[in-house]
Amino acid sequence: MSRKIATMTRRTSEIPVLESVSSDKSLLRPVITAVIAVGLLGVIGYGYHGLRQSIVANGEMAKTIIRQNEEIAQQRSQIKSFTSKIRSLEDRLVELNAFEEKIRVLINLDAGNEHSELNGVGGAMPDDLDFLDSKLEPRQGHGALLEDMGNHVNELSSAARFQEERFGTLMGALKDRRNFLDATPSIRPTSGWLSSRFGYRISPFTGRRELHKGIDIANRKGTDILATADGVVSFSGKNGSMGRMIVIDHGHGIITRFAHLDSSLKKKGDSVKRGEIIAKMGNSGRSTGPHLHYEVHRNGVPVNPANFILD
Repeated sequence: MSRKIATMTRRTSEIPVLESVSSDKSLLRPVITAVIAVGLLGVIGYGYHGLRQSIVANGEMAKTIIRQNEEIAQQRSQIKSFTSKIRSLEDRLVELNAFEEKIRVLINLDAGNEHSELNGVGGAMPDDLDFLDSKLEPRQGHGALLEDMGNHVNELSSAARFQEERFGTLMGALKDRRNFLDATPSIRPTSGWLSSRFGYRISPFTGRRELHKGIDIANRKGTDILATADGVVSFSGKNGSMGRMIVIDHGHGIITRFAHLDSSLKKKGDSVKRGEIIAKMGNSGRSTGPHLHYEVHRNGVPVNPANFILD
């Protein structure tokens, strides 16, 4: 009997303890759940914040890449434009060099191109320019390319200076040749018909064979007489059987003589130009009728005036 009472007493004393433990567990669940929820929210918030930062950073990076691509495109455009200008300059220099050589041949001037710096011009633009037509963007190659282009520009500048010097020499030669050409008789001294040629003939006055030192052109009295080249009048007046006469010194050892004039429009020391009227046709001196006796002398020797009439 006493055992039953003890057992009942022990069970009765344990009941509150079990109820207390069960009550504690029910209180802990919400707390643990709340802690887990807060932790999850923190993790999610941190991840979301990091994700936003990553999105912003990627956006900035994308903008940077776009800006860099635009800069590269602009650089490519500038390089292409610069390349086109360099090639145009190169082609122009080659054309000028060829033109100069033609002029030198025409005026029989030594070409003197053995050491021409223009011989190396052409077809030497950097091969790196090929990448401009590629879809790749080798930004790191721009520096080397620009350096190559700069070197090529320096070469062209050197060639241009050399070409300028050559043209200076050519212009000096052309000026000398022009002066010579201006001083060379090249037109008919008057209008009319050829009544006597240059060379040996029977003189109408002596009946003897003698050298006729010029040509005779007949026309009406008072017909204009023209200077056949630029020069300076060295004589204007009467000269025995030649009658009234004008002599023009053209330099370079060339003189022209105009005889049997009716009147002279120039005096000694006057400068004359090719085609300028200097006298009137007449019949002065020993003459059979109105005509011009026209002579050309080179280095003191009479030469055939017909060889100097180009018109």
